[in-house]
Amino acid sequence: MASQHYLARRLFDGWHWHENRTISVENGVIAGFSLVDDSAATVLEGTLVPGFIDVQVNGGGGVLFNQTPTLACLDTMVAAHARFGTTAMLPTLITDDIHKMAQAADAVAEALARQRPGIIGIHFEGPHLSLPKKGIHKAQHIRRLSGAEMALYCRTDLGVRVVTVAPENLHPDDIRALVAAGVKVCLGHSDADFDLVQQALAAGASGFTHLFNAMSQLGSRQPGMVGAALTGNGVCGIILDGHHLHPACARLAYLAKGAQGLMLVTDAMAAVGSSASEFAYFDDTLYRQGDRLTDKDGRLAGSALDMASAVRNAMAQMHIAQDQALAMASRTPAQFLGLADRGLLEPGKQADMVLLDDQGQVSASWIAGKQAWPQP
Repeated sequence: MASQHYLARRLFDGWHWHENRTISVENGVIAGFSLVDDSAATVLEGTLVPGFIDVQVNGGGGVLFNQTPTLACLDTMVAAHARFGTTAMLPTLITDDIHKMAQAADAVAEALARQRPGIIGIHFEGPHLSLPKKGIHKAQHIRRLSGAEMALYCRTDLGVRVVTVAPENLHPDDIRALVAAGVKVCLGHSDADFDLVQQALAAGASGFTHLFNAMSQLGSRQPGMVGAALTGNGVCGIILDGHHLHPACARLAYLAKGAQGLMLVTDAMAAVGSSASEFAYFDDTLYRQGDRLTDKDGRLAGSALDMASAVRNAMAQMHIAQDQALAMASRTPAQFLGLADRGLLEPGKQADMVLLDDQGQVSASWIAGKQAWPQP
């Protein structure tokens, strides 16, 4: 790939703001910055920021990973989310049988082997969850850990591996084994009490899946999983679509955790990047009304949220500055996932970049220096 030079009128590197900074990209990697006005550089009007990293993406572009766990599905998801600034994602498989889990793993392994842009690993959301907090997860597939699942999670060809579990359905020794194998263990879809959550954290769990949603709530004498998440060191994913939680809860989360302890996630289903209003989910149908996605009984069923909207919503709901919202979309998830080459715009990092206009809408995005949206 030839060298590329961009003159960003405004640039956020993940920590600090800059103006009129020329950024050079070589072979998909940021080679350097300069204050020199390079006449050969492509001028970027707007704000250049690090690419967004989404830890929980179920689908996009009209496809759902559970329905079609294939390389083509992953390509469609990446393209759908790139237009909203996502340059790296963990395709997320909702609770399913072991055959579908293996298919999903094989698709991700193929994407990584073929160096498909945007795919960095896989997130298994279940099946070791709590029935009382299952949400739309299918009860017939919720189960305890067996050797088959453990072998799948321990595969070394899947990139970053995240597994969401309920502490009441997974022994601390199993959490230790997963962490020892390099798996990031998140807690969620759980009715566990505070003490049980503490045991899971002590065993190595390091994150929480969609804070406040599908977990034991904060009470005056029973802090629950929410209390453990707000007072502990685990990094919390949070869905800011205006439906999954009240803005006051979003502000509380920020006051408790800050940008370093929260990462914006979409929990996006097939709706993102699609104009359809109905989508298949196992043998059921999900319905979109505006930006709200529900099942036939009216329960929230994932979201129609994109990352650029999540950043704007974070600013509005949490009453925070743009740089803090951007950090939760890039720097924090990169640190949580151990991605040393992502999350910041600085020399040596992969050139995953997003150009925002004055309203926070995405004008363009690049993955490893190659423009992902709009496609050239």
